[in-house]
Amino acid sequence: MTTLALPRWRGTSVLNQITILTGRSLRALVGNPKLVIFSLLQPLIMLLLFSQIFGSMAGTANFPAGVTYINYLMPAILVTTGVGAALQSGIGLITDMKNGVLGRFRSLPVSNISVLVARSMADLARTAMQLLILLVAATALFGFSPAGGILGVLLAFLLALAVSWALSWVFLAIGAWVRNAESMQTISVLAMFPLMFASSAFVPVDSLPVWLRVVATVNPLTYAVDASRNLALAMPVGGGVLAALAASVGLLAVGVVAAVRGFQRPLAN
Repeated sequence: MTTLALPRWRGTSVLNQITILTGRSLRALVGNPKLVIFSLLQPLIMLLLFSQIFGSMAGTANFPAGVTYINYLMPAILVTTGVGAALQSGIGLITDMKNGVLGRFRSLPVSNISVLVARSMADLARTAMQLLILLVAATALFGFSPAGGILGVLLAFLLALAVSWALSWVFLAIGAWVRNAESMQTISVLAMFPLMFASSAFVPVDSLPVWLRVVATVNPLTYAVDASRNLALAMPVGGGVLAALAASVGLLAVGVVAAVRGFQRPLAN
């Protein structure tokens, strides 16, 4: 008796896998209204607090002439919110590792890169929603109206998304290797605060103490914030945007390679 060998099921294409898995992550996000509310409230609270705390900086010697503080602050808030959202990518990946979802995926013909890209795309969609709500709130409640107009704000928005997506891969890589939510939270806090406050995000670099000015000058977030701000305020951009994009591409490349290698390790480790 001859036994016919059935063809092995190889699953759907990588593109379809990414689409399906991204939809799954987005549905899980929408199905958790508390997470949605808190993720939207945090940047709004930051906008309110920093606009009031540092608002007196406008008009000082080191502050750009003729620029209100909300117009100065908002492009930085776009970038820092994107960075904060990127930090959550690694935590989300660790959560999926712990609850058994990724174990089930590995029993199916699902590409590792599909899982990681889907996670990054879902987080990018969440970040875009956060930034859009921030822009609406800043315009309606705080009078955000930069000289660059809609085009300048759109370009600043897209730059913030590019930086956020690149950094999300870095934190996906960290999450794939660390695999511990508490350690990931600690790393996130240690990374977030120096990046945010030792930069040009909230005050001009020239207003900082000398030692902090040196740190802010080499802080990569300063370049992203300055580029976003110059786009929104219709100021000379120079090579700032290209430098921010080049740094993002470099981080993206390193993050993708490290994330895939870390993710391929056995889940039991």
